[in-house]
Amino acid sequence: MPGAEVAVACCDVEKRYAATQALAGASFRAPLCAITAVLGRNGAGKTTAVSIATGQIRPDAGTITVLGRPPSDAELRSRVGVMPQPVGSGAAGVYPSARVIEVLGLFASFHRNPLEPASLLERLDLTHVAGTQWRRLSGGEQQRVSLALALVGRPELVFLDEPSAGLDVHGRLSMWRLLEELRAAGVTVVMTTHDMDEAEHLADHLVVIDRGRVVAEGAVAELAVGDAPQLVFDAIPALPVAELQGILPDGTTVREVRAGHYVIDGAIAPAIVAVVTAWCSERGVLPQRLETRGRSLEDVFLELTGRP
Repeated sequence: MPGAEVAVACCDVEKRYAATQALAGASFRAPLCAITAVLGRNGAGKTTAVSIATGQIRPDAGTITVLGRPPSDAELRSRVGVMPQPVGSGAAGVYPSARVIEVLGLFASFHRNPLEPASLLERLDLTHVAGTQWRRLSGGEQQRVSLALALVGRPELVFLDEPSAGLDVHGRLSMWRLLEELRAAGVTVVMTTHDMDEAEHLADHLVVIDRGRVVAEGAVAELAVGDAPQLVFDAIPALPVAELQGILPDGTTVREVRAGHYVIDGAIAPAIVAVVTAWCSERGVLPQRLETRGRSLEDVFLELTGRP
């Protein structure tokens, strides 16, 4: 990927907190004018990577550049927006008693050509809470205000740490549409998420971090490869999959990838579907959401990071 097309370049970055190695030589890139989703289990190092990229903390080793500059460069303050992870009433850097319109106006005043606060509140369906104190907002409303604060300065690049956390279905879909509009307008988005559907729906580029290391990087189509279809179904947890395996053709494998969700790989044919449904019927089990499909991003993620 040519350097001129990269918004964020992270090379061999390390960060330790006492005995915990948060990042252990992580390297990845986020392309310009695209949405990059950073995936990982809790504690994998996602938030640490974003905190380093936004200049909030310094790495112990390695290098990182943001729009071609070090994260500490003062020029980036007007070019980069940040939406932090929702961890308490002060997560967005907002005084708890401040009213929404006041704090958004204050943040707007820090920029040369900000968006109109009232219009931004309307776009995020927040006009009805414009005069409400931050501490009296719901979790989802605080999330949307945090997003407004990250966008009010018209950033070229925005970092979003778990932006859909706490949002209901309507709020999540509204946020997705807004992020798609930002990408279409040439804004680069780097976001962390636990939501595989969100990553698969939005992301142009994926980065998977596990135990402080980047274990995979690329487009969804590059990571979720596999022409052979799978048979998947939901049922009660802890079915005896070894027993089912024994009556299926050679080369077919059965896995319970998470509690109650089963994946069968191999040469999937109508006869195999019949065997599986008959086997479930003999045990009084009703398989749900039984379907054939290609390998999903969730399958890839579990293969890369799944462990006891």
